Amino acid sequence: MMKETVLSRSVRMICVVGMAMSAQAAFAQEAAPAEAVQKVQITGSRIASPGAESPSPLQILSSADIAASGAVNLQDLLQKNPTMGTPSLSRTNSNFLTSGGGVSTVNLRNLGDSRTLVLVNGRRFVSGVPGSSAVDLNTIPTDFIERVELLTGGASATYGSDAVAGVVNIILKKNFEGVLLDAQGGRSSEGDDNKRKIALTFGTSSADGASNIMGHFGYSKQGPVFSRDRDASALDQTSAIVKGRPDLAFVAKSPNYSGYAPQGHFYSDASDFTYDKNGNVIPWNQNGTNGGAATGYNRSALRTIAVPTERYLFSLNGTRALNENHSAFFEGTYAQTKVSTNIESFPLGSDQIYKGTGGQVPAGAIVNGKLVKNPLVPQYLWDRISDNDGDGIPDYFFTRRLSEFGPRHSDADRSTFRLATGLKGTLPFTKEWNYETYISYGKTKEAQSSTGQVNIPNLRYALDAVPDASGKPVCRDANAAAEGCVPINIFGYNTISPDALKYVTAPGSLQTAVTQKLAGASINGELFDLPAGKVGLAAGFEWRSEDSSSIPDPLTQAGLNAGNAIPPTFGNFTVREAFVETRVPILKDKPFAKELSFLGTFRHGDYSTVGSTNSWNAGGEWAVTSDFKIRGTRAQSTRAPNINELYTAPSQDFPTGLVDPCEGVSSSATSALATNCKAAPGVAANMAAHGGVFTLGQADQQGISGYNSGNPGLKAEKGRSTTIGFVVTPRSIPVLSKFTFTADYFNIKISDAIVSTDRQYALDQCYNQNNQTFCKFITRRPAQTGNLSAGSIQYSNTAVTNSGGTGTEGLDLTASWADRVGPGRLSAQLSYTYLRELWNKATPDAERNNDVGEVTSAQINAPRSKAVLNTAYKWGSFGATWTATYTGPVALDDQFLKSLSIAPGSVGVGSRTYNDFQFTYDVKKSVQVYLGINNAFNAKAPPIISGLPGDTTGTETDASTYDPIGRRYYLGLRVSL
Repeated sequence: MMKETVLSRSVRMICVVGMAMSAQAAFAQEAAPAEAVQKVQITGSRIASPGAESPSPLQILSSADIAASGAVNLQDLLQKNPTMGTPSLSRTNSNFLTSGGGVSTVNLRNLGDSRTLVLVNGRRFVSGVPGSSAVDLNTIPTDFIERVELLTGGASATYGSDAVAGVVNIILKKNFEGVLLDAQGGRSSEGDDNKRKIALTFGTSSADGASNIMGHFGYSKQGPVFSRDRDASALDQTSAIVKGRPDLAFVAKSPNYSGYAPQGHFYSDASDFTYDKNGNVIPWNQNGTNGGAATGYNRSALRTIAVPTERYLFSLNGTRALNENHSAFFEGTYAQTKVSTNIESFPLGSDQIYKGTGGQVPAGAIVNGKLVKNPLVPQYLWDRISDNDGDGIPDYFFTRRLSEFGPRHSDADRSTFRLATGLKGTLPFTKEWNYETYISYGKTKEAQSSTGQVNIPNLRYALDAVPDASGKPVCRDANAAAEGCVPINIFGYNTISPDALKYVTAPGSLQTAVTQKLAGASINGELFDLPAGKVGLAAGFEWRSEDSSSIPDPLTQAGLNAGNAIPPTFGNFTVREAFVETRVPILKDKPFAKELSFLGTFRHGDYSTVGSTNSWNAGGEWAVTSDFKIRGTRAQSTRAPNINELYTAPSQDFPTGLVDPCEGVSSSATSALATNCKAAPGVAANMAAHGGVFTLGQADQQGISGYNSGNPGLKAEKGRSTTIGFVVTPRSIPVLSKFTFTADYFNIKISDAIVSTDRQYALDQCYNQNNQTFCKFITRRPAQTGNLSAGSIQYSNTAVTNSGGTGTEGLDLTASWADRVGPGRLSAQLSYTYLRELWNKATPDAERNNDVGEVTSAQINAPRSKAVLNTAYKWGSFGATWTATYTGPVALDDQFLKSLSIAPGSVGVGSRTYNDFQFTYDVKKSVQVYLGINNAFNAKAPPIISGLPGDTTGTETDASTYDPIGRRYYLGLRVSL
């Protein structure tokens, strides 16, 4: 294994050499032609050979496709491809995350971001998410991309771990000459989602073309879209669905305000109350029922649908010919992304401050043996409370929205630096064997600052006030007072003074870092001749080190900002791998065998975390005729657990849409479910308080929390994939000569899959199946706490395990055509994916849970049919493109429906089609103006509202799949020199 000190020193040395070569590239006079060291290499193979094709399904997006989309982020274009599943992170689904806001990832086949390997020029790129392998596409400049190759099916034998679902290989421009300027501005039809972009790409080559240098500068800014500015999400709401009533699924209970209100909600011994705007005591009426004014809080007023994102991108690539057989290359990238997330003010309950007593707040203190009332506690409350814990001091409970703190706002500054450099050429004494060596260093850092949190120890001191000699409230603790403690008044609207606010405010921070170091070398060439051609061989080794850290602020680490303690997460691993690949031509120019060849790959890895792994791939291509080719692969892929899966410390989450199986169970019931429920803490007390029936309120649903944890005992998962298909290029049939057709069947099965336990599944297994393995994930409240019922779920946790497996099966179809039509040229391409299965097994002995045609509680949207149609017409100086993206109908998660005694598949949403247009006009050869309209017909997102599986908080739909923003326009200018 290469020592880190040696690796770091080598990186620095090669960086300096690479930059020095780049400065000379434009002036090199004597060098061999570029063809001497260049070969055609396709994604999925390390063997370079002219005209090679892939035995695996391969779809290609060109730079023209990117330009025609008007996308400033590659994710926006990739998500239109039907092979793509629901991304874990995007502008429209990351507003509520404690980290990763605005990150853009991709997810092939809905098998997870961690099983999709993103490459740049065939090499790994540093992750944009701490502890993960997921690349942030914000760091890839779209205008610097030549093409994107999507390879579906296992490719771990070729590229290593993480390529279980496939590979996204981003190929950057090469030998670019001149200057290209692209400027663009746009916004939505609602006047938000403002977009600004400017990109400058330049390049030059030496006189003989052997050496070149290219650079890119890009800037883009996308503005926010707030929940309050869309009718569908302007008010807090939830689905009215209940057991046995599928017709209520898309009926919104609106408003469905939060019970944590800015004026406070207070509980005396026998009643509760709140305040109006004038400070008068009034009854609590959360949603304004029976004609009364609503006293709850509209969280949607401060939520965001799309987070604002600002990016700066710098890239510099080059090649320097050293002589006719050898050249050096380098790839440098620096990206800085700034994002802001915004959610409602902090919801504070007294149980978060006084955990030891279940939330009882002392309303006074014993001073010199006498009971003294806190002067800030209203007399109305004092007269209605008594001592509940035996300390001689009356107690009360409360909940309150800390609106004086402002929204919970987070600013993240994320930077990514990557440099890859090395040598390539032909081996001495031969022109048939090529080599490449490289070394790469990448680092992503994030500095995040947040507001709106509360310092719990200081708040506890501030709530404990007594009168001084003049009757003025002061903090009872003398040490706290000496350190600036200011008594806090929580009773009513805007009652927290600026000084008290300053004392109890807890600014948050998070520092993360991901470091990736790579070194590798490979050779490829031809061994010997067979009657059908030469046998190709590629072999090499790679060494990789991944290191990740995530360090929250001290209060968060200690659990002193109203949440549980979240310690720092650190992790690292190294891996050494060796691979060999061969391509064997079997037949050529024979009857019914224009060409027949075999491709085989084997890779062995040695991980510091899980030990040895083996991957292999076997494939073949059979060109029956010049017009018809059959292709197929069989592969075993491995994926070692990433750092997050291994080492993540418990991090808090607030799941929505969970259905408690115990709700409605009566104390007289004798079923297995009833027996299991009555044995749980607090359930019997709840039944006794509600006439013998376990009953939950709105606050109980909104008060569920949970923690996500890693598992250092994980082992590697193994995926087996099969692809079989054909390619038809009917050049010999005149009427079809301009067409190309492909059809590919895929089947991917992953054993020992690394997954987080689904929360709804855990509830079902614990109470309906009496599986105690899953009961450990659930914690119920043993007694009533404020407005939260006894027996209600306090924590629904999840941890990462090697499950029974997951997999998918389906069919990809593509058809393309191009020819002259009228005065111009028309081209069209259709891509369609039919999904037969997308399954998972929580345990090895569990039944398969098939998610095809569903939107799940795990935020996966898996329609049976997806398609995209791209058409373009060019006539002289005018051009037009049309992209139609189709997403088929889906039902709500079958596990969710079963928990409500509703037949699976009976409740869902219909298909959606989005139409995007772009029109171009060439003012002259070097100047083009373009106008684009996305979601031109303003198709509305389906109402997957809060409380339903798949809902993205703040959007009232599945914002990872559907467009929650609406129609958008943009206008741009391209100038080439």
